[in-house]
Amino acid sequence: MKIKFKVLATAIALCASTSAIAAEPIKIGVSGPFTGGSSPMGVSMRDGVKLAADEINKKGGILGRQIQLIERDDQADNSRGIQVTQELIDKEHVIATLGYINTGVSLASQRFYQEARIPVLNNVATGSLVTKQFLPPQHTDNYVFRTSANDTIQSAMIVREAIDTRKFTKVAILADSTNYGQLGREDLEKALAAKNVKPVAVEKFNIKDVDMTAQLLKAKEAGAQAILTYAIGPELAQIANGMEKLGWKVPMIGSWTLSMGNFIDNAGANGEGARMPQTFIQEPNTPKRKAFIAAYQKAYNPANGRIPSPVSAAQGYDSTYILAAAIKQAGSTDGVKIREALENLNEKVDGVITVYDHPYTHDDHEAITINMPVMGEVKGGHVVYAYDEDKNKGAVLREKAKAPAKK
Repeated sequence: MKIKFKVLATAIALCASTSAIAAEPIKIGVSGPFTGGSSPMGVSMRDGVKLAADEINKKGGILGRQIQLIERDDQADNSRGIQVTQELIDKEHVIATLGYINTGVSLASQRFYQEARIPVLNNVATGSLVTKQFLPPQHTDNYVFRTSANDTIQSAMIVREAIDTRKFTKVAILADSTNYGQLGREDLEKALAAKNVKPVAVEKFNIKDVDMTAQLLKAKEAGAQAILTYAIGPELAQIANGMEKLGWKVPMIGSWTLSMGNFIDNAGANGEGARMPQTFIQEPNTPKRKAFIAAYQKAYNPANGRIPSPVSAAQGYDSTYILAAAIKQAGSTDGVKIREALENLNEKVDGVITVYDHPYTHDDHEAITINMPVMGEVKGGHVVYAYDEDKNKGAVLREKAKAPAKK
């Protein structure tokens, strides 16, 4: 009898142990700048991720387990980004990470995920090199994915807006000195060269610079009809305000960051009319978008109802659902299996930006193609559709363009 009791007790203990292991949460990293000049992007992304994770957890989680988000503020600093990455991998043992807002932080940090064979979904960083660091023949597999519009796409749209649509013949480029600004500047110059246009001035400035007069004077003296920008909110506002000081006003057309709340608020009337590519405009023109916007406003109560960075929030939200679908399909939290699932997702993912139908393949880790973003415009303190045609078709989801069949 005692032997039977011991066997029964052991079996019960084993079952309890197994249940405890099965109930362990799935740890997912969330890395971005939650303080400082880049924080509107980082906080909005994080909050979009949290909304999605909460929805998933309320429906039972993934594989019968709850999602546990492990948040870390990388402060938009490359060294801090590396430290955060190593901590998430080695101490927290995350099975994947969502985030990276700043291109420089991404390029400096994501190699640790690559080495650990842990997927990272860049849901805001747009530098063209972000998904190209770990390609064949040096690397058989790439663990870096993206749900934002890369700078090759954005630079082409910016140049099309300035040169083809608005018929400017003289443009100047103002870009910050970070990896983001300078890599974006290179993409802009390539896109201009494809149109046989050379910028009349190419000027650089640093993060936290508060006087752009010297750069703007060079652009003005060169006869610039528009300023093309690659920077983030606070410095972009200094450009807009600097033109006001000079009594010189030309259009600003730049990367998606012209939609940041701290550009719109700090520039005020001087920022009106600025245009930029957007994967998401804060308009409730589909049931999914209406529900997302309402949930964000209820959870975080943003000033004037405006999400600080709508694009970041939407891309963060969608990236969480894409990752969840991959984990479910993989039936595992193993990094290799998750990567393989991401590269061949069987089920469509209903996102805020679009419905993701096989967003990735082994050789293509970009979820967004050039046909998907629209041009936004700052108007009345919000970002709206720049063109009525896009607004009228806003409820029509723009899906990823299929790659041409290989011959």
